[in-house]
Order: sequence, then structure tokens, then C-alpha cells
Amino acid sequence: MSSLPEPGVLVLAATPIGQVSDAPPRLAAELAGAAVVAAEDTRRLKRLTSDLGVTLSGRVVSYFEGNEQQRTPVLLEALLAGERVLLVTDAGMPSVSDPGYRLVTAAVEAGVRVTAVPGPSAVLTALAVSGLPVDRFCFEGFLPRKAGERARRLVGLAEEQRTMVFFEAPHRTAATLAAMAEAWGDDRAAAVCRELTKTHEEVRRGGLAELAAWADEGVRGEVTLVVGGAEPAPAISTDEAALRAAVAERQDRGMNRKDAIVEVAKLAGVPKREVYNLVHGGPA
Repeated sequence: MSSLPEPGVLVLAATPIGQVSDAPPRLAAELAGAAVVAAEDTRRLKRLTSDLGVTLSGRVVSYFEGNEQQRTPVLLEALLAGERVLLVTDAGMPSVSDPGYRLVTAAVEAGVRVTAVPGPSAVLTALAVSGLPVDRFCFEGFLPRKAGERARRLVGLAEEQRTMVFFEAPHRTAATLAAMAEAWGDDRAAAVCRELTKTHEEVRRGGLAELAAWADEGVRGEVTLVVGGAEPAPAISTDEAALRAAVAERQDRGMNRKDAIVEVAKLAGVPKREVYNLVHGGPA
């Protein structure tokens, strides 16, 4: 009886976010040796291999947001047949706001080894040059396009104390910065990082309102936003009037009553039920 083939390897390869000379040294070797190269944009892949002087020996498969769900089983089949599959996106690391997450989870569930060729990352590059605290940060990707959904997301991040990193389209940058200023305050420190590592790289630093006014004149190129976290919330008095006022203030900012009660109780160091009863007029 013949044994089943050993599973292949899924390789996530970072590609340059600007200058091709930033490509990690292993990238050329992985491109040349992969049995299958899954690319977000096959035209960009062709330019990349040309710039690197690489000749592909494996087959090329397009793998982008529109066909990711359908192509994942095909690539998983290749992995289970023992093939080395290399995944590249237009720039940066696959699966970070780019195609790849579905394939990674499918490979992991199937017991296929997943590894990576580390390299350029717009998230870390923007964070490093922003001038904002880097000891604790979170990546929030793209905000919702619709104004209402975006506003709700920003309200949910109002108390986030870590530095936040976002991706944004150039034509939505001004509106997003204005919405952030409305949700978090005009003077919240931020940086707009544009065309990172490219010829026209620009890092504009300032308060959110100032940056929104600047962006209103028009922004071009790839944009990464870095925004400072909220200051730690001051402790809340256990006085009944102060507790009620604290819940009301949070509701005025868009937080639902249940979440406001939980947060106020935590900051005041009192039982949640006590705050609930004060707000709803029940017994303390």
C-alpha cells in the first residue's frame, strides 16, 4: 500500500512597500523555487520578478479578495499533495489587511506547516517613524467606509490607551481624520505617513484637527495613520451624583448604558450592581 505524500509548506512572503531593494534576500530564492506562486496581482508579480532578476519555475495562480474563497481549496489541495506554495500580495506581509488569512487557517487546520519570509511592513514602519509611543500598540486596519459605522468604531476605541495604527485610502483620509478628531478630540497626537520608503515619502505630524485640515487639500499615495492612545481615565468618585454623571457622560459620547455602567463601576472600584441601581433608580 502506498503511503500518502508528505504535506507541503505554505510560505507567506513579504514584498517591498516601496523600493524593490528593500526585498528580503530570501524572497528571490523562494520565488524561483516554489511549485506554486499565489499572487494578489499577477501583473505586479511579473514586475517584481523582473526587478529581482528571478525566473519562476512553478505555476502562477491569482489569489485576491474576489476569488480568495474559491481558490483556497485549490491551494490547500496543492499543499496536501506535498507542494511548496508561496503567497505574495501587492506590498507588505500577506494576511495583514491583505489576502491570506483564509489560506493560513485552512492550512493550519489541515496540519500543513506555515512559515514566512519576514520583510517590509507598513504597520511597523509607520509606527517607528511616527514619533508616538511604540512600547504598546494595536493595529486596527481599515475603518468602515460608511460614516455611521466608522463613528461607532471610533467611539469603541475612545478609551484605547495603546498607540493605534490604521490603513486608509487617500480619498478618505481627510474624512477619517475629521471623524477621529470629533470622537477623540482635536488635539490628539497623530501622524499621517504617506508613500513610505518611496520617492515622495512624507510624514506629517500634529493634532487630529490640524491634520484633517491639511488632508482636506488632497492626499495622494498609500496612507498609514498612527494615532496616540487615550490618557488613562482618572478614578471616579464613589459619590452617587458623580457615578450617575459619569454614566451619563459616556452615554452622551455614544456608549451604550450597559457598557457605561460596567466601565464606571470598574473605574470607581464599586460593584456593578450598585451603579446599575443608581442609574435605574433602584435600591442602592
